[in-house]
Amino acid sequence: MDRVKSSMQQVPNAIPKVIRRTGGANSLEQEKENFERGQAVSINKAINTQEVAVKEKHARTCILGTHHEKGAHTFWAAVNRLPLSSNAVLCWKFCHVFHKLLRDGHPNVIKDSMRNKADLTDMSRMWGHLSEGYGKLCSIYLKLLITKMEFHIKNPRFPGNLQMSNRQLDEAGENDVNNFFQLTVEMFDYLECELNLFLGVFNSLDMSRSVSVTAAGQCRLAPLIQVILDCSHLYDYTVKLLFKLHSCLPADTLQGHRDRFQEQFKKLKSLFYRSSNLQYFKRLIQIPQLPENPPNFLRASALSEHISPVVVIPAESSSPESEHVVETDDLVDTDIPVLPAAVEPKFDDLFGTSAAIDPFNFNSQNGMRKEDRLIEQLTREIQALKEELESFRLESGRLCQALRGRVSELEAELAEQSHLRLQAVGESEFLKAELDDLRRVREDTEKEQRSLTEIEKKAQANEQRYTKLKEKYTELVQSHADLLRKNAEVTRQMTVARAAQDEVEEVRKEMHEKVKAAQEAADRQEREQQEQIQELQRNLSSSRSELDTLKTSMASSQQSSEVLSTQLATLVSEKAELEQSLSKVGAELAVRAEELEQVQSSLASERESGVKTAEALQNQLNEKESREQALESQLVAARWSSLQGAVEEAEKIILDSLAQIDDPAHISCTSSADYLASRCQAALECMDRLNSARETFVADSTVVSELVRVVTQCGHLVGDTIVQGSATSHMVPVEQADALSESVKACGSEALALLGQMKQQDSLAAADSGKLKAALDDILATAEKLRPRGLELQQGELGDLVEQEMAATSAAVESAAARIEEMLNKSRAVDTGIKMEVNERILASCTELMQAIKELILSSKDLQRDIVEGGRGAASMKEFYAKNSRWTEGLISASKAVGWGATVMVDAADLVVQGKGKFEELMVCSHEIAASTAQLVAASKVKADKDSTNLHRLQQASRGVTQATAAVVASTKSGKSQIEETDTMDFSSMSLTQIKRQEMDAQVLVLELETRLQKERERLGELRKKHYELAGVAEGWGEDEEGTG
Repeated sequence: MDRVKSSMQQVPNAIPKVIRRTGGANSLEQEKENFERGQAVSINKAINTQEVAVKEKHARTCILGTHHEKGAHTFWAAVNRLPLSSNAVLCWKFCHVFHKLLRDGHPNVIKDSMRNKADLTDMSRMWGHLSEGYGKLCSIYLKLLITKMEFHIKNPRFPGNLQMSNRQLDEAGENDVNNFFQLTVEMFDYLECELNLFLGVFNSLDMSRSVSVTAAGQCRLAPLIQVILDCSHLYDYTVKLLFKLHSCLPADTLQGHRDRFQEQFKKLKSLFYRSSNLQYFKRLIQIPQLPENPPNFLRASALSEHISPVVVIPAESSSPESEHVVETDDLVDTDIPVLPAAVEPKFDDLFGTSAAIDPFNFNSQNGMRKEDRLIEQLTREIQALKEELESFRLESGRLCQALRGRVSELEAELAEQSHLRLQAVGESEFLKAELDDLRRVREDTEKEQRSLTEIEKKAQANEQRYTKLKEKYTELVQSHADLLRKNAEVTRQMTVARAAQDEVEEVRKEMHEKVKAAQEAADRQEREQQEQIQELQRNLSSSRSELDTLKTSMASSQQSSEVLSTQLATLVSEKAELEQSLSKVGAELAVRAEELEQVQSSLASERESGVKTAEALQNQLNEKESREQALESQLVAARWSSLQGAVEEAEKIILDSLAQIDDPAHISCTSSADYLASRCQAALECMDRLNSARETFVADSTVVSELVRVVTQCGHLVGDTIVQGSATSHMVPVEQADALSESVKACGSEALALLGQMKQQDSLAAADSGKLKAALDDILATAEKLRPRGLELQQGELGDLVEQEMAATSAAVESAAARIEEMLNKSRAVDTGIKMEVNERILASCTELMQAIKELILSSKDLQRDIVEGGRGAASMKEFYAKNSRWTEGLISASKAVGWGATVMVDAADLVVQGKGKFEELMVCSHEIAASTAQLVAASKVKADKDSTNLHRLQQASRGVTQATAAVVASTKSGKSQIEETDTMDFSSMSLTQIKRQEMDAQVLVLELETRLQKERERLGELRKKHYELAGVAEGWGEDEEGTG
């Protein structure tokens, strides 16, 4: 709007602000039609395809039109008829005019334009396909305009021109740090779009030539004036918001904001510098220069060094048309001084007034009328300028007064910041020491992580080796099974062959027996036949002898010859029959001899084939037995190599653990006795499994997988026990630490000795793990001795202890309230004046604090009752507390802290009222009570339902305790200041030497107090560290951690 006002002041014939109205509906319609026609003409003249800058008078007419109709309906009705998607120059000039309307137009322009957001997004995406020229610039410009509209819709408190006061900026965030955080992010996005357009325009120009004096160059540079105006405000608001955020949030949380601001600061500074050197901008705008270095947001006082960048637009160069106006104005010299009133009558007396009133001097009359009109017009403009100047004076006076008040506030804030700076210096030194410790711890942790990674890699390699060995073992088992199947098949074939051979032997024996029987029968028949032949021969010889006798006696008896002839015939016939039977027996013997030869040949061939088959089967059986022996030997070697690999890996793990405890970097690692005891218990259980697995392997060497697994796990557990034992020794007294270190080293030596025995086959069966178990038992006994006494409490007593502690806390608070009331009555009876007033105010605030603590304890009891009822189920209350022992112990600790804090605060208040105590001790007690109640709230809240009414009551009570604590601190500070004001310093009776002596004593005391303050701060830091360590051990924080340090 300032640009619009300045533009209106530069034009001599300004547009009338009041349109003459005539009655009737026709006149209104005619006026509306004339307005729309005039707007359409101005829009078409401002947005055209000529590559020249938009004329200011046409853009100003469009801006005034939005104020006239209180919106942008007419503008968008005219723009929607333009071919913006087909001509890049036309779209570029539309973006320029639309940017002016968003900045200086009516506030409703933003709302009316949101209806066309989708069309603008599509147009930006369409022009984004071009990689150079106006197309790419149009895409970037449209994204900027969309971002600007969305920003103002989300943040309606920001006007279009972004001009706001500091109070309005604070109101925009509604005093909520989350709103300020989100608003800063949105401003970063907004400024990023502005810088992208800035860079896009500069990158599209050839800066080696004077492009700013050409029409095409001015067409591209003209919209950057609006961009510079936006960037100056966005930069200023971003700096202020970042300072506000740094006062409310930790610096680490805002690291991303600072990095993004640094990047945008460098870009904006460079672009402002480049723009200020262009001839085009020198005539139209005065660009501010940013500081050499960005603001330091970590230093709160740096806000006072920040100077808001102000962009100045000279009134005589706001538009090109103004130059022509200036030339027209030069026709009348308005600087000629007016003649005094005494001179004019003298001139009239000497020359007369006929020239001025001559009715026939038409030339002079016309000239005078034109001059009068021009003078009247200039007079009106001068009057308007005077009124505006007066308003500027009033505004500047008001601003000066406000600035003076702001200066006084900043001076007070500066004094407070200097005091805080001194405190921050001490705290920063303490934090630096803690940071160094944390860095060392982080380095140790990284080393441990790297060693753990290497161990995991070794474990993975061993696992892979074990997997390969397992696969090889599976293959060997499979081949062994195949060979067993083949052996069974060969055995079956051998059995069949042997059965066949037995059958052949039986047949051969039978045939041999048959042949033998046949031969014996033939021999017997032959002997019988020989005997018969011999008998026949004897008979024949006897017959012949008888024949001879008969022949000799034939003569004597003729009758006996016939008988002998018949007998001879019968004998011949019998002889023939015997010869025939003998031939038959010979033929039968020949046949039986041939059959015997055939049987003997077949038996010999079968015997030879059976022998060959038996020899082949015997060879196969021998080969199979040799292969089985080789595979069995390979399998035994593979099993033993896998076992040796596991043992070697376990040795490496234990050696690495022993090397770690001698490493100087390990000194900073700590652990708890509870965690050490759990590691020892796990190692002892693993040793029992190791013995059983070793005995099983000795009895059956095929069962090796379980022994390999147990050896590896045992190495890890014993190594972890060694490391945790050494880390635990860093947390205990020297004597116990030395004993624990010796036990740990003895454990490592016994483990290495046991693994050395297991590496040899001869000594594997005789390996004794009793010494290693004894060393682990010693470490376990030492860990049990080192456990905190608070952990020896039986879990069944936790429920009773919670009730006792809550009741004790309530009693302590009641007692403290009663003592405060008693002290208040004593103070009223004894003290007077300022001291009584201070004591009453302090004790009254302490009484309110006790009432708030009492309400907090009651709310905590109700909430705990809801938690127990909702979470215990069918179990009893004691069982619920025992099941959630960690939460219960935290609740007990918080209750103790609240009761103790109330008692200590009452004692401190008693001493303060008596004049023997310190106000600082009372303030510290108040802060301690606030911290203890916060701990109690956190312990009660951790298991509560977020929608519980008792939880809301507890939170309200916690806020009441915080407010009461603040009231105690405020009343203490106020009382301290009132009492200290009464002790005035009177140096009037001292001489110069005495004052000098007092000055030296004061300086010595200041130095002593500063030294003591530094030492006390270091002691406070050490006490906080020790308190943290002891609280961690008592609470058992280290039990859930798997590492050290």
